[in-house]
Amino acid sequence: MVDLSVNLAGMKMDNPIVPASGTFGFGKEFKDYYDINILGSFSFKGTTKDARFGNPTPRIAECTAGMINAVGLQNPGVHHVIEHELPEMKEYFHKPVIANVSGFSVEDYAYTCALLDKEEQVGILEVNVSCPNVHGGGMSFGTSAEAAAEVTKAVKAVTTKPVFIKLSPNVTDIASIAKACEEAGADGICLINTMLGMRIDVKTRRPVIANKMGGFSGGAVFPIAVRMVYQVAKACSIPVMGCGGVSTAENVIEMMMAGATAVQVGAANLVNPYACRDIIEALPAECEKLKIDKISDIIGVID
Repeated sequence: MVDLSVNLAGMKMDNPIVPASGTFGFGKEFKDYYDINILGSFSFKGTTKDARFGNPTPRIAECTAGMINAVGLQNPGVHHVIEHELPEMKEYFHKPVIANVSGFSVEDYAYTCALLDKEEQVGILEVNVSCPNVHGGGMSFGTSAEAAAEVTKAVKAVTTKPVFIKLSPNVTDIASIAKACEEAGADGICLINTMLGMRIDVKTRRPVIANKMGGFSGGAVFPIAVRMVYQVAKACSIPVMGCGGVSTAENVIEMMMAGATAVQVGAANLVNPYACRDIIEALPAECEKLKIDKISDIIGVID
């Protein structure tokens, strides 16, 4: 019997599979397809201080081996999540969840994380620093080591639970940003978030997405994600959650060998609602084929 359990910054998980934020909602839509309690955990819909309607439509574009989205962090706001979504979630998911948090100022992040930190269902806070800094010229917090570290410090000052910083891949030196977050107190790193992409409708001569550009995800980004997970795992001593283009059990093993302790599945959930279930069911046989008795033994085995 293969042991699929992992320990993610103190959160014990039956397996390393985590549906990524933005692709799994609050779990409600998927619970009718299968028992989502088979998941290691899941990262729920990105939550901000205030409710957000999101970007104008159209905001999704299909691509070869992936998709582009510019949803714009549509969510009901942290108070609604605490008052409605988390109590409902307790009825159908009986494990700690990962709370994905976004913000447009350091104060936003600290406020939202401080509230979610008090919720018993929340096991880990996942802080998305790919948002535009409204007080810093609109540049993403995650493109600057100093800005990412500032957010990390502010969140750690008001929380007690493990804090993972979710980094943008749209940078030249991912390891230096991850290292800055670690030095500022981060308990883990999650990467990668989406690449920046664009599609044009050649008939109308206009961008397909109203926002012009959006986040590119799907199978095409997997090699980039593996490379960045490897670089960050080597540069830092804190755990990494790998994400980006994962759709098979073999992908999970590859990403863990690169250095990931847990692996998030994103765009694949939108193509196949059973994606995570299928990966979990396939993992034992894949491990046996590769003579892996305990999946945690392969984390970061690549020199």
